[in-house]
Amino acid sequence: MANMSPECSRIAILRDRAVMLAQARAFFEARGVCEVDCPLLSASASVDAHIDLIPAQPQGERRYLHSSPEYGMKRLLTEGFGDIYQLSHVFRDEEYGVKHNPEFTMAEWYRSGFAFTEMIQETIDFIRLFFGPLSSEIISYREAFQRFAAIDYVKASSDDLLHYIRNEGIETYPGVEHEGKDALLNLILACKIEPKLGAEALCVLAYYPSTQSALARTCWRGDEKASERFEVYYKGVELANGYHELADSIEQRQRLEEANQARKSMGKCVLPIDENFLKALTAGLPDCCGVAVGFDRLMMLRHDQKDIANVMPFSWKDA
Repeated sequence: MANMSPECSRIAILRDRAVMLAQARAFFEARGVCEVDCPLLSASASVDAHIDLIPAQPQGERRYLHSSPEYGMKRLLTEGFGDIYQLSHVFRDEEYGVKHNPEFTMAEWYRSGFAFTEMIQETIDFIRLFFGPLSSEIISYREAFQRFAAIDYVKASSDDLLHYIRNEGIETYPGVEHEGKDALLNLILACKIEPKLGAEALCVLAYYPSTQSALARTCWRGDEKASERFEVYYKGVELANGYHELADSIEQRQRLEEANQARKSMGKCVLPIDENFLKALTAGLPDCCGVAVGFDRLMMLRHDQKDIANVMPFSWKDA
């Protein structure tokens, strides 16, 4: 592609995008994972302190464009659907940038009876569709902070983290010191650790703090209560976020309420909790693991592009 005109290169990338969408579907078909098509609009919302949704008003009713098909897919799992995937557009009201577009394509899937480590391996196999047989390594969140920032996050206090941030000259934002320890950890992760992950091989960052579990189960690892959650990085770019899925509806409701409280403390709107989702969890979610992978970021790295807009038919500003 190096000798092609910019327009030819663009068309070649979009044709390859179509090829890789087909390859992704073939990957799941070969494993007996069934494609589903949950709605993009819902009356309730996926509640996350750091993910803002795009509202809509069809028929005069307040709806939200989904940031992930997760809630709908889990409702199908509770009905006994079995292993499923969805390859669709998702929406997040976030800053437009070289790695972010408010509308993007996500591959998300769930596997019943899979161990956490099996889900990690299958995610690596999926990503290798785009990059070939790259090697991979798994490192825990705690090990990453020790290796790249010389911090044991379990023992470090918020004051310790603030001291590190100031000494390293990390740019902050107003009020971060009042948002708690996780906000400081996220800042250090983004500025000091993520850029070093996956330089030559796929890097799986696993076992996040239990306070960052979101929809994942927790477990004890020595003196650390961690979540069975992982993310995959390549060349410093986050590509995937996966969980051993939490099935306890009571604990899930508590986490969603805590996320709304965090949103309120940050001056954000409180989002309606999805009672259908919680009702489905009460009915019984099978033991399963799930993961979401950013398709556009895979294409971006596959074609060595610096801007995610270059691998989309039309970006947010051009649509």
